[in-house]
Amino acid sequence: MSNAVKQAPAALLPHMRPRTAGQPDTGAERMTGAQSLIRSLEEAGAETVFGIPGGSILPAYDPMMDSTRVRHVLVRHEQGAGHAATGYAQATGKVGVCMATSGPGATNLVTPIADAYMDSVPLVAITGQVPSKAIGTDAFQEADIVGITMPVTKHNFLVTDADDIPRTVAEAFRIASTGRPGPVLIDITKDALQAATTFRWPTRTDLPGYRPVTKPHAKQIREAARLISTSSRPVLYVGGGVLKARATDELRTLAELTGAPVVTTLMALGAFPGSHPQHVGMPGMHGDVAAVAALQKADLIVALGARFDDRVTGRLDGFAPHAKVVHADIDPAEISKNRLADVPIVGDAREVLLALSDAVRAEREDGRAGDCTAWWRELDQWRTTYPRGYELPADPGLLSPQQVIERIGQLAPQGTLFASGVGQHQMWAAQFLPHEEPGTWFNSGGAGTMGYAVPAAMGAKAGRPERTVWAIDGDGCFQMTNQELTTCALNNIPIKVAIINNGALGMVRQWQNLFYGARFSNTVLHDGATNADTGSTRGVGSDTNRGTRVPDFVQLSEAMGCVGLRCENPYELDAIIDKANAINDRPVVVDFIVHEDAMVWPMVPAGTSNDDIMAARDVRPDFGDSADD
Repeated sequence: MSNAVKQAPAALLPHMRPRTAGQPDTGAERMTGAQSLIRSLEEAGAETVFGIPGGSILPAYDPMMDSTRVRHVLVRHEQGAGHAATGYAQATGKVGVCMATSGPGATNLVTPIADAYMDSVPLVAITGQVPSKAIGTDAFQEADIVGITMPVTKHNFLVTDADDIPRTVAEAFRIASTGRPGPVLIDITKDALQAATTFRWPTRTDLPGYRPVTKPHAKQIREAARLISTSSRPVLYVGGGVLKARATDELRTLAELTGAPVVTTLMALGAFPGSHPQHVGMPGMHGDVAAVAALQKADLIVALGARFDDRVTGRLDGFAPHAKVVHADIDPAEISKNRLADVPIVGDAREVLLALSDAVRAEREDGRAGDCTAWWRELDQWRTTYPRGYELPADPGLLSPQQVIERIGQLAPQGTLFASGVGQHQMWAAQFLPHEEPGTWFNSGGAGTMGYAVPAAMGAKAGRPERTVWAIDGDGCFQMTNQELTTCALNNIPIKVAIINNGALGMVRQWQNLFYGARFSNTVLHDGATNADTGSTRGVGSDTNRGTRVPDFVQLSEAMGCVGLRCENPYELDAIIDKANAINDRPVVVDFIVHEDAMVWPMVPAGTSNDDIMAARDVRPDFGDSADD
């Protein structure tokens, strides 16, 4: 078990449901290991399982037919099962569950497992394994999935004895959902599934060494409060851990108490209302200039559930050179991993924020309170000088991708959930969707997994059927996992998909445009230009993303049981989005044909300091020397 594994108090373990007085004792029932597995999933609180049957896991699929508490969604690819389980977990706060057979079925889960590991998503992946005696013989469809996934799981199990199935499932759900959430894999041999056993659901789980700290140390809290109260340029650097801890109200309390600016990472969007006057934006490679400047010029960074990811820090030796750091995280392995913490705090984000607010109030009662007036004048100047925005195409008949995403956000019903793929459209969705509520934004942050959006949206909608769910996808990402639209159509999961179709692998093309002399090698996705290794004849400002499109996404979507729509100009934009929002009995796919030369700004080129941020092409803000401010 890794040192990142953690435990929460029993009160935080909804899946460990104690038996009430008068409830019958279910601890002595004879059944097969497969029946025990399904019964264990029911007891653990699993409601939906995404998966595909196959030889080694097949014994589990027979008793699943008899379950009235577990719904199975038959996906078209195991990667879709994993991402759907992730989307389900992110939308509901529950543990997502996916299932696959041995060999290629299990290895197809590796990408979503690694994705969940990077983004701290509670996931339990159940795989079938060849019979115990065949392990190590290179048997048909054998793969050491426990060994393969060891670096990308919070913990994993190989079960060869049917008697161990209930205990293993209980432990897996506990590990996945407590402390720093993450994926857990259970690999069960076929003979264990077929064997007879006595079902006994454990009344408690015993995990030696699994004792994560949830309450922060009082001395560290007092020292952090002292630094906050004496700082003149503080910043609250908020990561996804605040959302995982459901600590958004506590975050707002601390922010308004201190008056400090707040930056929210890509994984934390919605943790603090985007429209709040203290929110200065998203930091990082494609973050807001004001947010990047706030971190660079700060004298104190209070990191809450964030991990100083390279996409936020840029070149680490140039990041926030004059700032002291308070780093609070439930995972002690993250603290001082990338940036040395002056005040390390291990604990649950909600507990930390509650304690910090109390300590800051005590500082104020003793007459110590920081003055951020001059700091806000400076930050407001950055916000005014470099606001979020985009340029419309010179041709008024062309669609701007930013405009499409902005209007989807503005016209979406209240409480809409948004899942995003990876690339330019992901950054524009981060910039131009309304991020006002927690738990309404899902994307692949750490792994940057193309193909995430459609299955994640499917999982989110399965978990929250009352909510509208939009997937913001690119034409490159969409072609990786769009087969799950068939799953949606057949299982009454009516998601909505916006394809931001620029005919290219947009983010890679942007890099080629900026750093490879506009030689667009193998990034064109349609037949409008050459994909030869020598590059493309297209230059900046051209637009060949019209005419023949292969595949035709409208026809493809309709063939999979969806409503297919296309939008090619800004004059029909609102009407088509309204039409998509009005259709709720089937999935809807809208192919938005956008101009291909739009680029994501701001941008910190990879490997450079955040001081080298580009607000636009050839526009480089000068942050100056914070040491003399």
